[in-house]
Amino acid sequence: MDKKSKIFFLVFFLLIAVVVVITYAKYFVAKDYYITAQADCDPETEACFIYVCDPEVDGECPEDEAEWTSYYKIVKKKANLIQLCDPNEEDCNALECLEGMDCEVTFCDEDSVAEGEECSDPETYLEENPPSDEEEEACDPDDEECLASEEEETCEPDDEECLASEEEAFETETADEEACSPDDE
Repeated sequence: MDKKSKIFFLVFFLLIAVVVVITYAKYFVAKDYYITAQADCDPETEACFIYVCDPEVDGECPEDEAEWTSYYKIVKKKANLIQLCDPNEEDCNALECLEGMDCEVTFCDEDSVAEGEECSDPETYLEENPPSDEEEEACDPDDEECLASEEEETCEPDDEECLASEEEAFETETADEEACSPDDE
């Protein structure tokens, strides 16, 4: 091999190595690319895309047919801004767009809906599914504060039994706090 061929191959392979290193740094280190994903959408307040589970296409659908319909919006966000957390956890806001973030949320409208897809309208949704006052969330059995607030009730000034039980509960609570406090010796 002559000298020119050696230089050519050396430069060629060096360029390939540089391109591979730059690409690796961009995508794996800096995570400088966009992720487009479906995120939960509230049909009561937002124009959402509608997805209906089809057992023939999806294989398995929830047993309750009311759960076959789900609502979503499309989020486009930089990969380096997405939190690494389990999306099934309540406190995971991986796809939430906060002010100042390089992030875009697409709601369902005439321009964004693809053929064969449907959009939800908040007004229509609320007419078909009126919110009920009885849908208050039940307390988690481990959430003592929530359970205590549920049990709290205001006593009528004439109700001596209620007032006595409140006073007894207060005294028990105070005694427990005193038992737990360190001695002032």
